[in-house]
Amino acid sequence: MTNKTPSYGSGSSDGGKQPEGAGAPSSRVRRLLPSRWRVLLGILGPGLIAANAGNDAGAIATYGSVGARYGYELLWVIFLCTFSLIVVQEMVARLGAVTGKGLSDLIREEFSIRWTVFAMLAALIANGSVTISEFAGLAAALELFGIPRLIGVPFVALAVWWIIVAGSAERVERIFVALTIFFFAFIISAVMAHPDWGQALRSTVIPTTNWDAQKLLLVVATVGTTVTPFMQFILQSSVVERGVTIRRYKQQFQDVVLGSIFANVVVFFIIVCTAATLYQKGMRHPDSAEEIARALAPLGLGRIGTYIFALGLFGASITAAAMVPLSTAFSITEAFGWESGVSNTFREAPVFYSLFTVLIGIGTIIGMCRLPMVSLLVAIAALNGLLLPVLLVFIMRLINNRDLMGAHVNRPLANFIGWSTVVSVSVLDVVFLASTVWPK
Repeated sequence: MTNKTPSYGSGSSDGGKQPEGAGAPSSRVRRLLPSRWRVLLGILGPGLIAANAGNDAGAIATYGSVGARYGYELLWVIFLCTFSLIVVQEMVARLGAVTGKGLSDLIREEFSIRWTVFAMLAALIANGSVTISEFAGLAAALELFGIPRLIGVPFVALAVWWIIVAGSAERVERIFVALTIFFFAFIISAVMAHPDWGQALRSTVIPTTNWDAQKLLLVVATVGTTVTPFMQFILQSSVVERGVTIRRYKQQFQDVVLGSIFANVVVFFIIVCTAATLYQKGMRHPDSAEEIARALAPLGLGRIGTYIFALGLFGASITAAAMVPLSTAFSITEAFGWESGVSNTFREAPVFYSLFTVLIGIGTIIGMCRLPMVSLLVAIAALNGLLLPVLLVFIMRLINNRDLMGAHVNRPLANFIGWSTVVSVSVLDVVFLASTVWPK
């Protein structure tokens, strides 16, 4: 596959200088910000976007259900998932930097066509279902602001489509890094809910010992939405499109680590917030954004709490509503050798943009329908958890291929965490599926 994308970002060939918008602040911002913040803004990019795109509408519904049903009890799952997320994200970023190819490209080249079709089918099922969940979340957020879904969803969908189709890679990256600000809404809500911080911290490091089928469902859904498949495709493709090389990989590594940690800190606060509100109020089975938002309204502040939650849900949904279809278009076109990349025009990459457009259209249509939001989104997150081991096996095989990676294959610790994640998630999936057949 040829890609007409110019090299930019940390892997550019101009001695490390970045053009404006390629993950670096503008010259005016450089003058106004202290040096430590200029460095940080220069680092942030694909890793932050990919990790936070995973905190989408389905993730918020899943984490909200975890806090509502079990309080602080399952926070330890997020603590462990943070290590897995960092390692998995770093592996795909390194694959892109060393090979200069997307994940789908490598699967096609290193495995048979049957395995490629199987992997792409799994990705299409996972990503297609997640796209639906994003627009359902977007519709719910708009209604919290009093905007009818029949008007708001098509308008926002058209805006998302235009940003991707008409924008350059630099502009798209800049917009979605900026949207990260919305995630602070969940941190604010958690602090204002006055949780039991001591219990929250204890539950973060002490695993639960009692299990049931519903808890297994939520753990599988939590893992599936924290280390979700579409994030890996979009991150590796973004690293390649940025022009990152292994020689200038340090900044990309920092971006991945910071992005993963920030994403899971947000997750921690979402669970803490719902544990301190929904769980304490006995609302163990919320099934709409309105129910969650109402319970999240801090005492004495009424609708302000609802609007804070709505802002967070809107920011999360709109980011993933663009990233998930984009990830799918990248993965499918790369797998079969078609032109891809947001820096190409519609005429240069017709299949890429057509896939993106169709997925946006399907999500828009279903998003305008009224569905049981929380139940739907948790089920989709669980589906991602079931499909996750399939993709992780491909990633682990590729990253340890010395012919492909040379001296940049995994070190023992990364292999231990990577394969432990594969085995743990696979065991969870098997036990979860068995529990649906034999509930006791």
